[in-house]
Amino acid sequence: MKAMENELRGKKVMSREGLYLGIIKNITADENTGKLMDLIVEPSDKIDPRLYHQNEDGYLIFPFDSVKSVKDVVILGEE
Repeated sequence: MKAMENELRGKKVMSREGLYLGIIKNITADENTGKLMDLIVEPSDKIDPRLYHQNEDGYLIFPFDSVKSVKDVVILGEE
């Protein structure tokens, strides 16, 4: 899947099952290739962030490879 970083920032993130996970705050990329690596997501207050991989600031981390669809929202498949 090809996606531009500026198209993703600020989008809502949902699981394939329709669970609202949060909002994309940042994205990490490989500095040598430019490949997008991870989505940094501010968690929704409707989920328990402890159930997901988090960084030291409490943001959720999802591998970019888990992105299944990018439209009005970003849909994640299996993490």
